[in-house]
Amino acid sequence: MSGAQAWGFTDDRGAELGAARVPRRVIAYVRAGAALCDLGVTPVAVYGSGHDGEVLDPAKEGGLRSAAVSYLGPGRSLDEGLLRELRPDVIVDVTYDGKSPYALDEAVADRLGVPLVALSVGSELTLGAILERFGTLAASLGATAALQAEAAGVHADAGADSGSLPAAEAAVREAAARGGLSVLALSGAGPEQVHLARPQAWPELARLAELGVRLLEPDPGPGANWLTVDWGRAAELRPGLVLFDSRAHATAPDAALPGVRLAAWNPETPPSPAAYARLFRALAGTLTA
Repeated sequence: MSGAQAWGFTDDRGAELGAARVPRRVIAYVRAGAALCDLGVTPVAVYGSGHDGEVLDPAKEGGLRSAAVSYLGPGRSLDEGLLRELRPDVIVDVTYDGKSPYALDEAVADRLGVPLVALSVGSELTLGAILERFGTLAASLGATAALQAEAAGVHADAGADSGSLPAAEAAVREAAARGGLSVLALSGAGPEQVHLARPQAWPELARLAELGVRLLEPDPGPGANWLTVDWGRAAELRPGLVLFDSRAHATAPDAALPGVRLAAWNPETPPSPAAYARLFRALAGTLTA
């Protein structure tokens, strides 16, 4: 690192990014921003995806609202004049294909003259690797280990703390061994259709499977991440528990799957240990209820 470059980071597209000083004013896609907030880096503002509207989706907000982080609306329709007024030092997005940022056109960052970091949240990385990459980015932006632990509500010297991700994973492992429920993850797409998640396409579902959760696998067919079917087909799989997409644009499964035990799942859970610890603790409780 030269004297002219005080900050450098290589993102998950292989883009080598640099700046003359450590970026302090961060604008991020809401999922990435919520993760950074958990990790001790509070964004100036966040933007949404094509699924999002003009109001921040409560399922995605994490600690952003309590940290008074502004929401700018969907990334593809952002007011570039407003972005310029916010004076970002860096923009942080996610990538699913390892090539392109998910929620913002990279040309916007180019016109602003601001580096754009895109970190992978796709199935080519394990959940642990994804969390490690976000932790590395947060550290490069000035978050110390102590600050990350404080933001997550976990003592830095207590890896087995009851609020930690390892403790939550242990609770899931124990609950899965005792309960034995079959679990179906899905996203409602209206009264006629539902998207059934392919567990190995979702890093957190793949991790739950490693912990012993019996995740149901949809039939072969089109769709790398989801198989789209009618609700009747979902019912035929006879799940003991349904992990349902809790985002605002998704359809709740209550009427379509009466009598089935339900647990909320945000497929865009912030990639932070604290956020996944909350998700896994809640699931462990549901598996043993």
